[in-house]
Amino acid sequence: MADRVYLQPTLHELVTVLRAPSVVLSGTDGQLRAEGAQGFYRDDRRVLSQLEIDVDGVVPTRVAHRTEEAERARFLGVLRGLGEPSADPKLHLRRERQLTDHALVERFELTNSGATAVTATVGLTAATDLAAVTAVKSGAVPPPLTPTVEDSLVRWEKDGCRVDLRLDGDPYVESTVDYVLATWEVRLEPGASWRTGLTVTPAEEGADGFLPRRPANPPKLARFPSADIRAARLAERGLADLDGLLLADPQQPAAAFTAAGSPWFFTLFGRDSLWAARLLLPNNTDLALGTLWALAARQGRKNDPVTEEQPGKILHEVRRGELKLPGLTLPPLYYGSVDSTALWVCLLHDLWRAEQDPGTSTARIRPLLPHLVAALEWIAGPGDPDGDGFCEYAGSDGAGLANQGWKDSSDGVRWSDGRIASRPLALCEVQGYAHAAALGGAELLDALGEPGAQRWRDWAAALRERFRAAFWVSDKFGSYPAIALDGEKRAVCGPSSNMGHLLGTGILSPAEAELVAEILVRKDMSSGYGLRTLSADTAGYNPLSYHCGSVWPHDTAIAVFGLVAEGHEERARVLAEGLLAAGEAFEYRLPELYGGDSAADGDPVTAYPAACRPQAWSAAAGVAVAGFLAGQPHPMAQPWARAVLA
Repeated sequence: MADRVYLQPTLHELVTVLRAPSVVLSGTDGQLRAEGAQGFYRDDRRVLSQLEIDVDGVVPTRVAHRTEEAERARFLGVLRGLGEPSADPKLHLRRERQLTDHALVERFELTNSGATAVTATVGLTAATDLAAVTAVKSGAVPPPLTPTVEDSLVRWEKDGCRVDLRLDGDPYVESTVDYVLATWEVRLEPGASWRTGLTVTPAEEGADGFLPRRPANPPKLARFPSADIRAARLAERGLADLDGLLLADPQQPAAAFTAAGSPWFFTLFGRDSLWAARLLLPNNTDLALGTLWALAARQGRKNDPVTEEQPGKILHEVRRGELKLPGLTLPPLYYGSVDSTALWVCLLHDLWRAEQDPGTSTARIRPLLPHLVAALEWIAGPGDPDGDGFCEYAGSDGAGLANQGWKDSSDGVRWSDGRIASRPLALCEVQGYAHAAALGGAELLDALGEPGAQRWRDWAAALRERFRAAFWVSDKFGSYPAIALDGEKRAVCGPSSNMGHLLGTGILSPAEAELVAEILVRKDMSSGYGLRTLSADTAGYNPLSYHCGSVWPHDTAIAVFGLVAEGHEERARVLAEGLLAAGEAFEYRLPELYGGDSAADGDPVTAYPAACRPQAWSAAAGVAVAGFLAGQPHPMAQPWARAVLA
């Protein structure tokens, strides 16, 4: 018999309620079924895997649900065939879910809209497996735990973790090996309602590791008016979700950052948290400062081949314990990212430019000076392991990440004929980040009265020339920067979205930026719902692949602001309007990614089934692009690099 293949559960049809570090995933009817990814999670553990309600054994039929606030959802169902005989449903069940800082609270209201009294039994089934989030993600979960019951208190315990379910209304409660069943006997007169509720409170004894909590004083994300109701809704939804993703560094409670996304990434990531903070600079600069400090506190200090730590390097992710997935094992503090370090410098520079008072801005960033210097030294030193003048990575053939740019899937970097590029890889966008970091770092050193600025300007100038000579290709797709140099220093041809990240970094001449801008809005790259990760004309294109034809909102937003910075605002609007159309299709809650199918061909927006939703940089992308369409200035849209090089 063949070994069982476990599949990652899908997320695209689930309703998400979140208040980091907690999240609840349910069906659109509000039920938490013991299947897939459904459940209540906290601190990377599923603390409740089932919570289903019925009336006389009849499951409510969903008629509506609403999630205007990140931490709250409302569900409305009807009980068909119960109560007064009629074609119209007479029994209605309202369910309200809310996450607090410490618990899940649910409220139920059963209403009799008929003309006769109704007697019914309301049942509630609950269970948990206390599975690690990695087990749920891999599809290999443990069996349910046996509960203990004392009056209206149900408890599950395992490995120091305890979950208490407290039931209101004095129900009859019985337990089995796998679950608990609570029942209430209800009589409803015509027009009357019956109400009950419950609270689920998880706790863990001796919890250790990285356990961030919601900030005591969370950054307030500013809202900007928009005449376009779609843009306004995209921004409002994104800001609500971003507030729900806010966490604080346990070592520095004032340092707030956004968790990368729900449900798998409720933690600090280098790349994701940096891009989210950068996209949100017009809305709040304190979030950027908190993100910078949270990452600076864990900046690399030594060489460690297991964690891939190096002096000056910014981490990829930090978790409370070892991350174990099929084919992947990461240590709690993992540094396998080639771009986080340069992006850290870029955010620091953008923060300095975004502050209204130059004196205040300089004072706020001065304590980060040692981290800036260390990051720049990593870019020009360990970040270029073979000394060819380009930042690159070898990746891992063992337990770590093979690809260490933002397209970190194993097949994320391809040739135009579909072949997967061989490592080590020097990604084109990473050279752009490094160039911008060197120029921005030089400006910061000057502003802080520190020596060394000219060294980094000279380094950036040399990188520009090297990049032009090594990365630019001309083939049937046009003239454009290759996605990467492979292990044999060959330019990996085939148009990809990576080139959009070069815009605004100063590494391209105006003429080169024009060529890139033209390609980004061609029909093979622009789907009508945003920017495809890979040209539809290449052999490796798949509209529902993770990185080879799908659309990522943050990727599109980066291209939008790069286009504006290079003077191509109309082309930027093409991509921005596409993202807005996608947002409308997803009820303004943009997922991590979605399909690259063509709007021009009449194709609808296609969900990527396993995409996280919400995802911090996707929500931030929606907020930022909505701001652009409303005329809101953004540091990423300013041609600062071009001005420096003039």
